[in-house]
Amino acid sequence: MTDLPKTFDPATIESRWYAHWEENGLFRPERPDAQPFTIVNPPPNVTGSLHIGHALDNTLQDIMIRYERLRGKDALWVVGTDHAGIATQMVVERQMNARGEKRTDYTRDQFVEKVWDWKRESGGTITGQLRRLGCSMDWSREQFTMDPHFSKAVTKVFVDLYNRGLLYRDKRLVNWDPGLKTAISDLEVETREVNGKFWHFRYPLADGVTLDANGDLGGRDHIVVATTRPETMLADMAVAVNAADPRYASVVGKHVKLPITGRLIPIITDDHADPELGSGAVKITPGHDFNDFEVGKRAGIKAGDMLNMLDADAKVVQCGDIPEEYLGLDRFDARKAVVAEMERLGLLDRIEDRVIQTPYGDRSGVVIEPWLTDQWYVDAATLAKPAIEAVKTGAIEIVPKTWEKTWFNWMENIQPWCVSRQLWWGHRIPAWFGPAKTENGIATFMEQQFHADGSFTETSSSKNETFVALTDADAISAAQAFYGQQFKIEIDDRFPRASSSTIYIVRDPDVLDTWFSSALWPFATLGWPTETPFVPSEVEGQAARAAQGVSTSLDTNGKGIDAAEGERGNLVARHYPNDLLISGFDILFFWDARMAMMGQEFMGDVPWKRLYLHGLVRAADGSKMSKSKGNTVDPLGLIDAYGADALRFFMSAMESQGRDIKMDEKRVEGYRNFATKLWNAARFLQSNGIGASQSVTAPTATLPVNTWVIGEVVDTVQAIDKALADLRFDAAANAIYHFVWDQYCDWYIELTKGQIDEETRAVAGWAFDQILVMLHPFMPFITEELWHAMGARESDLIVAQWPQSVVADDGEARAEIDWLIRLVQSVRTARTELNVPPGAKMKAIVRDASDATRARLDRQHASLARLARIEAVTFGDADEAGAAQVVVDEATYILPLEGVIDLAAEKARLTKAMDAAAKERDALAGRLSNASFVERAKPEAVEKARADHAEKAAEAERLAAALARLG
Repeated sequence: MTDLPKTFDPATIESRWYAHWEENGLFRPERPDAQPFTIVNPPPNVTGSLHIGHALDNTLQDIMIRYERLRGKDALWVVGTDHAGIATQMVVERQMNARGEKRTDYTRDQFVEKVWDWKRESGGTITGQLRRLGCSMDWSREQFTMDPHFSKAVTKVFVDLYNRGLLYRDKRLVNWDPGLKTAISDLEVETREVNGKFWHFRYPLADGVTLDANGDLGGRDHIVVATTRPETMLADMAVAVNAADPRYASVVGKHVKLPITGRLIPIITDDHADPELGSGAVKITPGHDFNDFEVGKRAGIKAGDMLNMLDADAKVVQCGDIPEEYLGLDRFDARKAVVAEMERLGLLDRIEDRVIQTPYGDRSGVVIEPWLTDQWYVDAATLAKPAIEAVKTGAIEIVPKTWEKTWFNWMENIQPWCVSRQLWWGHRIPAWFGPAKTENGIATFMEQQFHADGSFTETSSSKNETFVALTDADAISAAQAFYGQQFKIEIDDRFPRASSSTIYIVRDPDVLDTWFSSALWPFATLGWPTETPFVPSEVEGQAARAAQGVSTSLDTNGKGIDAAEGERGNLVARHYPNDLLISGFDILFFWDARMAMMGQEFMGDVPWKRLYLHGLVRAADGSKMSKSKGNTVDPLGLIDAYGADALRFFMSAMESQGRDIKMDEKRVEGYRNFATKLWNAARFLQSNGIGASQSVTAPTATLPVNTWVIGEVVDTVQAIDKALADLRFDAAANAIYHFVWDQYCDWYIELTKGQIDEETRAVAGWAFDQILVMLHPFMPFITEELWHAMGARESDLIVAQWPQSVVADDGEARAEIDWLIRLVQSVRTARTELNVPPGAKMKAIVRDASDATRARLDRQHASLARLARIEAVTFGDADEAGAAQVVVDEATYILPLEGVIDLAAEKARLTKAMDAAAKERDALAGRLSNASFVERAKPEAVEKARADHAEKAAEAERLAAALARLG
């Protein structure tokens, strides 16, 4: 046994124990014959740092992995980071810009090497922070989505999807970020409310056609359309009206003359036009608006024929007879020019001020442009069908179940998934382009659009041949077979072309969306598509394992083989499907759904059996945290102040299914106090010669108090087991919290003080051991420290045995202690309410007591005297005037107060306090019954008034009860 310091200091133990666990391989102990349990962490961006959402997500995962490890399972928590294409490239380019450099000063390979240099030097911040949180991940197999083995998996999936007809190249609208010059996902688009304008323009009807003189528009010779983006009118291709709108029946199929360009565009019908909104007519720019794109397709306009008036920098380019003075203008300068010209032409009908929902790139901070471009797409609708069925049949259980409706709604209406990005950092798309083979030979398409970074965009008249392959050699072989042996095939870094003897094919310069690679996380991290176990990186992996004293060899392919893993066999077969995924609901579709699609397509099974979706951690007032609001919370600051255990317990205790968490630093502080209470309990046990238990099973107990605490341990184990089986983290945390604080520390220790014999020492030590094991998943650091401080151990706590949940239960003994606790609590409450001095000893006259109660009173006399200050107990009737009364079960306990307190003064005090509480209660009730207050006051003011009313009502009731006790 090691004497504990008087004061609990988390900082002195956390780093020491984490290093011990990791260095000794305890996060993944060798258990080849055990039942596997597998979790993969949502890989954080390699550029990231720990935020409060990470703290919640990873705390919940660590609770489950530590719990299952304690239950003896082969618990694997796969850990790694995502290469985060956009974020990482931005970080490196920002550093280069600070040195007066830019990306295009280097070749692509040179730039990528600079990114790797940054990753090696600075890319491990968040993994170190996860360690500070106590996450027991298998760091020996740490993954990175750009590791060689992972890249091979990504390439194989792309090629296989292409060959299966589930991945294709198409011209569609994307969210284009002109700042980053790449397509981005919906998740990377931030919608902001911006004060803007709504411009109404008159489009003249062509050929002198006029509207029906009997129509609502009174025979005017134009149609009014409205837009928040006037510049896009230069690429308008139609005006749409609703087929059911009688005002426009006479002009459907006719044309308007588009101002400024002079083009004639048709008037078409489409349900997108709402007769009740504005004029009922809408301009259609299919190359620059997502809704218009769909309208254009329904109208028969092919994507290749849709006008695209902007380049990658969002500057105006020629399309559809745009006047020369507009070419090269930035989109916002073009907007001003268009509005000015429409006003000059007398075609500006009116302008409205409006708040516009405007999309911004969350990283670049620039306005996102819907842009028509060639990209790679996955047929998500086909891949979604098995994922939909998996939830319907229960192969995937979503918790909370309420999220199923959202899952079905999104998956059943899923759109093609754009997986290409115009970046240099990432998994380069394994596709090569060659010139088209025409009847007259090989075309050399010089019409393509070329960009400064060497990439190109296909035009409608220049469709290249595409070769999708695993390697350069495979691409050359495919091109050779296509073009014929008379040509030499070479890979070039410029553009597809041909000479009389050589055909140059060019690899697609784009990279894959990072969500594409992370969708493979549950199986690619286990070694798929090979069956050979491995460490992730030949160099870094071996170094990491060697530092831990674990031998690593190389297989015939030069990949690392973990000697321990080699004994387990195929990791994919053993650990796929994963057992559980814990995820924030905000990435349900961007990551979770895509893992479900990829897992079933390539593994033939769901990626995980259960999907737990937790809420957000919000600010104390319930608002969403954001840097712009300045209300974010740094979890590392909380760890510095209160310790990782306190933060973890806060997260688990507050995590209630289907609800967000309100950040409350006071509660984190409270759980630090909880840790201190546990620490002091250990010191008390040590001071009484109580140390580590020598038995996993409960000791033999004859004393009621010991039998009672053993039963309470079993009840707590069962409550935690049930809660974690149901993924009710709050219920599990609260079960162990109340047992430790209330039953063990407040009652068991108090009940045994001064009466500690050998049986009690054995039971107290055993029960405390069970506490440490049960609490370990939630508070790993303090529990491991106390586990070793209490005496010699055969193993570390992290790999100890989870408590047994079945034990012989002496119901009568437990009932007696429950009765004793209720009696002491009732007497203490009465004493407090009536201002009885803490040290005053009282007598109790007991009426209507059964024989069993009389026997209990006799056996527990010493405890009553010590805990409730009842020095004598008699039986019979007593004068109730001037006495307090408490009732427990069938018996009434009369506590004479004469000579103990000033009865008259106490009655006066209680009456005055009761009247004051009742007055405040009634005033608050009056305010809450006032409809004007409830409707007009701020919600938080109304909520506070309700809380105050409930508090005063309860106070008035309590004081009335205390007054009644006095008779």
